[in-house]
Amino acid sequence: MVLFTIFCPIIAAILIMVGAPARKTALAASVLTFAAALFLLASFGYGQPDFQHVTSFTISPEWRLSFTTGIDGLSLIMVLLAAIVTPAAVWFAGPIDKHENAFYACLLFISGGAIGAFASLDLFFFYAFHELALIPTFLLIGMWGTGNRVAAAWKITIYLAIGSFVLLLGLILLYQSVPAPLRSFDIRALTVAASLGQIAADAQHHIYLLLLIGFGILVSLFPFHTWAPEAYASAPAPAAMLHAGVLKKFGLYGLLRLAIPLLPEGARHWTTLLVVLLLGNIIYVGLVTIAQKRLDWMLGYSSVMHMGYIFLGIASAGILGVTGAAVLMFAHGVSIALLFALAGELRQRTGTLVFDELGGLARVMPFAGLAFGLGAFAAIGLPGFTNFAGEIMIFFGAFKNGWTMNGFHIFQIATVLALWGVVISTVYMLRAYRKTFMGTINDQWRQLVDLRPALRVPVALLVGALLCFGFFPQALVQIVTPGFRAYLTANNYLTGTQRCSHGAARRPRILTQYEEDAPQGRGYNRQ
Repeated sequence: MVLFTIFCPIIAAILIMVGAPARKTALAASVLTFAAALFLLASFGYGQPDFQHVTSFTISPEWRLSFTTGIDGLSLIMVLLAAIVTPAAVWFAGPIDKHENAFYACLLFISGGAIGAFASLDLFFFYAFHELALIPTFLLIGMWGTGNRVAAAWKITIYLAIGSFVLLLGLILLYQSVPAPLRSFDIRALTVAASLGQIAADAQHHIYLLLLIGFGILVSLFPFHTWAPEAYASAPAPAAMLHAGVLKKFGLYGLLRLAIPLLPEGARHWTTLLVVLLLGNIIYVGLVTIAQKRLDWMLGYSSVMHMGYIFLGIASAGILGVTGAAVLMFAHGVSIALLFALAGELRQRTGTLVFDELGGLARVMPFAGLAFGLGAFAAIGLPGFTNFAGEIMIFFGAFKNGWTMNGFHIFQIATVLALWGVVISTVYMLRAYRKTFMGTINDQWRQLVDLRPALRVPVALLVGALLCFGFFPQALVQIVTPGFRAYLTANNYLTGTQRCSHGAARRPRILTQYEEDAPQGRGYNRQ
């Protein structure tokens, strides 16, 4: 079923390119992908840290290269995120003026590439699927975008190409850093090798920095963030929904999947740098967001700002903070997709997203106003929405981290500063809602009509996901936490292995079938 979830949108995209009805095929494929993701969710073995639904096809025994897919809790919620956002994006696309088949094919390639990256257990295909999803992003912005679309398309392409190149260097060094008997592209085998102390500390420092820069550029980590607001403002709404909501989470997923379990010494070494950069996302970018005069640019900067919270959870490297980061990855993906969808619909109807030219739209578009308000409240982190659960776990998890540097409690200070980000996000979200939907309506907008019933279906899907997991966040927590427990403890900063009561290292419970071929060695947890 994992293979079906990956290849359903990809095969549908190919069929569309050779002449199949574009919109109907895309809708059918996205709905089938969503149904497959629900099946994976229903059949998932809760409480099990190992990968499930694993399928493997050997490609090169000499290089230990295989096409291997599978899911654990983290990859499951990322696949579910993609499966929720994809049908909503396709639904909101509507009629396309030119090259309709190519447009819908690009959307499905992004979806299939993202799901493939989340479900791949092999470094080669982990990277390759992500690259598959990047190419359609350039085409969607450059061909169907608005405003300065060509420049925005080239800017995002150059930035992400540099990020991908740096990431590729890091992955190659990671592969080469493992001794030949244990060398493999399989992430599970690399995890076992790391748990045996086979990746030297100096190598971890260099590899982690490369991965942090590479993934950071892809995620718009400060100061590599300038591509994101312009790209999202110029992109058609469905493209912004899929990239900001789903594909951008690839970098965060990569840090959680590779950096923390495989490179704990590297993560420890560069913690202060990461904390400083993530505060740039939260404070600096947050203040820039307040100054925006257009709704699309405001949402673009908002997306960048909220990445700082997730980076804070990842940097805290404890069960609570990392689980909160995973939950917020899902929640942010759904909420920003909802907001970009509604912003795109407003742009199509009014021809502008300048705040001073809007206002009072809730009088003629009450359902759209309600939906945007719910999306804004979710982005702020109001209780009852999934975003709140993720943020509160991140804040408590980061503040609980007792790691110090030169007598300074780094994470306590960072958490206090990050809390101001909640105030900042409240200011710009409520300001955007007031200027767009409240106040006196412009006479030229009095003839507008509300969202037609067909468009209310994807809105209900996105809002329903935010509220469902907002009132029952434990459902996501129970899915994600067991996988993290394999290499994290509740209180220690970074652990590649867990310590027993007598101090001996216990290897993580990940793919024990790889352990019988591995040489014996010490764990890499350092107290």
